Parts: sequence; structure tokens; C-alpha cells
Amino acid sequence: MNFIAAAATGNGTLLMVIYMVAIVAIFYFLLLRPQRNEQKRISAMLSDLEVGDSVVTTSGFYGVVLDVTEEDVIVEFGNNKNCRIPMRKTAIAEVEKADAAVETKADTDKDKKSVDLKKK
Repeated sequence: MNFIAAAATGNGTLLMVIYMVAIVAIFYFLLLRPQRNEQKRISAMLSDLEVGDSVVTTSGFYGVVLDVTEEDVIVEFGNNKNCRIPMRKTAIAEVEKADAAVETKADTDKDKKSVDLKKK
């Protein structure tokens, strides 16, 4: 009799260990792994930051990068050339490369010209 009770207790312990491992695996794949990927994306974005890039800060302000140092950037906000604010790189939420903005504008201009030609 004691052997059967011991076997049942051993199976229960093994089953509990399997549940715990499954919960940790689910926790890792749903929470920790995506967070690490996002941190890698943000650090890559900030390391590729260059002068002339358009940025959006975590506060929601739009600006253009004027100078980049190891930890800080100087961002110019608005049309007023006197509004230049030094800030930490970590305060930048989004970056749009200066080259991408020029290409997008060129594509938009081409589309407008093709629409104008079709109208004529």
C-alpha cells in the first residue's frame, strides 16, 4: 500500500514541476522575449541617429537633429531657428532618416506630375 501512495505522490510532484516549467516558458515567450527585441530595435535606432534626421520625442515634439554626442543630442524644434534643446538620446521615440524623407517627397512629386499629365 505504501508503494502505491508513494508512486502517486511522485507523479503529483512531477506533474507540478512540468506545470511550472510550462508557465515559465509561456512567460518568457509572451513577455520577456518581445521586450528584449524591442530594446534591441530602440538601441539600434538610437545608434544610427545622424545629423539631419527628423525625430519625435517621447513628449510628442517633432524636431530635427543638429548635433549628436555619445549620450545627448541637440534638437531644433519648429521653424524658429533659435529653439534648440539638448536632450538625452533616450528621450527620442521615433526617427525618420533624412534620406527617406527626401525620397518620399520625390515620390510624391512624381505622383503629382503623373496625375497632372493624366488630367491633360
